[in-house]
Amino acid sequence: MTSACRAALRAASSMQRTITSASSSAARQNIRCTVTQTSRNFSASVVYPDISIEHSYEQRRLPVTQFTEDEEMVRDGARHWANEVLRPLVRDMDNEGKTRPDVIQGLFDHGFMGMEIPEEYGGSEMNFTSACLVVEELSRVDPSVSILVDIHNTLTNNAVRFWGSKELKEKWLPRLASEAVSSFALSEAGSGTDAFALKTTATASSDGSYYTLNGEKLWISNSREAGVFLVFANVNPSLKHKGITAFMVDANTEGLHVGKPEKKLGLRASSTCPVVLDNVKVDAADVLGEVGLGYKYCINILNEGRIGIASQQIGIAKGCMDIAMPYLNERSQFGTKLADFQGMEHQYAQIATEIHAAELMTYNTCRMKENDIPFVKEASMAKLYASQVAEKAASKSIEWLGGIGFTQDLLAEKFYRDCKVGSIYEGTSNIQLQTIAKRIKDEYR
Repeated sequence: MTSACRAALRAASSMQRTITSASSSAARQNIRCTVTQTSRNFSASVVYPDISIEHSYEQRRLPVTQFTEDEEMVRDGARHWANEVLRPLVRDMDNEGKTRPDVIQGLFDHGFMGMEIPEEYGGSEMNFTSACLVVEELSRVDPSVSILVDIHNTLTNNAVRFWGSKELKEKWLPRLASEAVSSFALSEAGSGTDAFALKTTATASSDGSYYTLNGEKLWISNSREAGVFLVFANVNPSLKHKGITAFMVDANTEGLHVGKPEKKLGLRASSTCPVVLDNVKVDAADVLGEVGLGYKYCINILNEGRIGIASQQIGIAKGCMDIAMPYLNERSQFGTKLADFQGMEHQYAQIATEIHAAELMTYNTCRMKENDIPFVKEASMAKLYASQVAEKAASKSIEWLGGIGFTQDLLAEKFYRDCKVGSIYEGTSNIQLQTIAKRIKDEYR
């Protein structure tokens, strides 16, 4: 059998074989192999003088870390923009505690803010994997910018795409794709992990034409830059979580006030502020989906958001390696490159292995979501593990860099500060473990 024929036969993920006659070892000199391909299937036949083998199998499936041409194009574009445009600004934005307007405009100009929004609304009309690849590449340079993109795409944009009325989509998707940063306003002082204990109310007008929102949200990301808020409020507190409803609220609406940004350990260029809603009137047409179903929308969209956070954490871990590995390859001690000491080899090999494992988990979950396969457990696993890997990579990279890693001369210390929130927001690590455990128990019942 020729090597070309063998390679063609191995290209499949499933195979059926039928051997129609016995083989003759003396008659294997004249072998013919033909391979044909249709749009979906491969077929091959190998003919020996005394043996006929036919193979039929579906088109090969790529590994989850291999991407389509469009996905690679988006990833490479994000990587180039992040390195050429964003990287020179990272330290200054971190010190200033804000993302510069020209950076935000660049995100819109390159289509990163409308990844899954259909072209008819001005979006890029890419898939979920592409959106996560953009988050990863931006996070590899500045996680503060990546979280802005992640929240905007995986939470707000997708919520409007999934549950918004035709009128709501026509009103908001073009803005979300072109100029309006969004903010996901869920958390409150008494409703963090217990998100549905929120106290913000939405009172319907007598004629049902509008709602009046009152309450205060805390820890709201993107709030200073936001042009629109996706606000969760309760239309009937007596119904508890079944009264929670989602509203699209223009940032310029009278009575909506964004407070002073929190002074945070990390992600300093990402604004995190309280948002006060003081008799904010919202048209009934700006209700997202159905009244009283906000809690369901919130649960579903946060499950997707956890995959985005996993992508961010993978980006952080890779960013740490991007800083540390060139240093280990350049610096010598005792006449040997640091990267060549066996003790060091074992350490960075371990981190690289764990990053790869996090990639496999995360992008497999992306594919599950895209193929409508239940992914709640896998999303929690990906977020949990990726956040652990990011913390470990950030800590180890500072150790590898020695004294300079402890200074602001390099961005390693920033990654160390930025990664910690990965085990907190969009569901703490304990909540992820609880979710995973619940699904496992159900599987074994």
